[in-house]
Amino acid sequence: MPTTSDRVRAEPAQPSTTAQRWLARAAFALAAASVTVLLGFAGLRGLSIVLVGAAGLVVLVAGGYWFLAERGLLRLGAAALLILAPVTVLILYIRAELLWVALLSLAFFLLAGVAGVSALAADREETGMATYDAPPAQRPFLVMNPRSGDGKVVRFGLQARAEAMGAEVALLDGPGIVDVAALARDAVARGADLLGVAGGDGTQALVAGIAAEHDLPFVVVSAGTRNHFALDLGLDREDPATCLQALVDGVETRVDLGLIGGRTFVNNASFGAYAEIVQSPQYRGDKTRTTLDLLPDQLAGHRGARLSVHVADVTVEGPQAVLVSNDPYGSTDLAGLGRRSRLDSCVLGVVAVSVASARQAVGLLRRSRQQGLVRFTAAEVVIDADAAEIPVGIDGESVLLRTPVRCCTVPRALRVRLPKGRPGVPPAKPALDWVRLRQLAFTRPHRAITPGG
Repeated sequence: MPTTSDRVRAEPAQPSTTAQRWLARAAFALAAASVTVLLGFAGLRGLSIVLVGAAGLVVLVAGGYWFLAERGLLRLGAAALLILAPVTVLILYIRAELLWVALLSLAFFLLAGVAGVSALAADREETGMATYDAPPAQRPFLVMNPRSGDGKVVRFGLQARAEAMGAEVALLDGPGIVDVAALARDAVARGADLLGVAGGDGTQALVAGIAAEHDLPFVVVSAGTRNHFALDLGLDREDPATCLQALVDGVETRVDLGLIGGRTFVNNASFGAYAEIVQSPQYRGDKTRTTLDLLPDQLAGHRGARLSVHVADVTVEGPQAVLVSNDPYGSTDLAGLGRRSRLDSCVLGVVAVSVASARQAVGLLRRSRQQGLVRFTAAEVVIDADAAEIPVGIDGESVLLRTPVRCCTVPRALRVRLPKGRPGVPPAKPALDWVRLRQLAFTRPHRAITPGG
């Protein structure tokens, strides 16, 4: 049986374009210019620029951790570090007359990164999620929350616009709590051929689950506060009225749904520190103060359940925070929490963070698995704990679930109806891979060999 390294070596080299090769060469040239500036204008002091800057960054991250993990005078001291670290670095550079050298070198290095990412972006075949033409809905049914997103339903006249397109609209304006699931199921029983929601992601997920259950198309109207699901579908979050065009002139795509404890989610489910803090009665009244008051105990393990994450044959013990997402987030930021370029990859994204010390917080800068950050993709993940119930934030809504909590993906279960004129999803930016850049820059491209040639 071939080993992993054998399999990797056996893969054919990726083809490259002339533009890619020149961008890769530009990345190395700019990186070399960054080093040359340091050595040419600062000599051996160039090394001090790097060391002082790195030390300042380490102190800044450590101070940030201590600010969150401590109270009282220690927190005040950490706040002072957060201010003094960058100021001290700046003063040292100015006194040594090296500030302009440091800034110029950094500029070259950042430009090298831009060129490198641009070269690698062409490696990715971003075709986007497949769409197909869909006829206009005959009996669409939409749920609208007039309180969501600071009143977007009213401000954009969404009810009147939807009704003018032939939709039946149910407003969640009370009095009391409205059973959204019952409204949607009743509409299906009366013959609705499309369901939709103008509201937050929690309501979107609830009705989306019913639409998937009956294999009906689902329309997302970006009338919530953050509209993460709408963002990753490529919808216009500034003008939710444009989403209604999907009722009369749209295309369809199929996306995955997440399932947790019998409940669907479209974005993510969070466990640990965030979910525990949101459960506090004081959280809604003062989110910042409550978070700062509760985080020290949470990070020290004195508050909340001790979690364990099980993905296939891998177990992560004692993370302070776990995020399970319906399809993985991008990988170019620190924790992979940017946005999802696809919602049809048929896997969950899993991020587990264990940061019990300033040293581990600094280790996150190197994306080191041993220093507290673990990322997986899997069809199923189980979160267990030393408690019978744990709080879970599901698409922004806090609930209590019995342990162990099983999360899984339901591949391409939801038919989403999208307007043809939507902004779309930009392609994901690749991580900076200097090995691949070296291949692009310095390896001669292979000539195509024709049969008999």
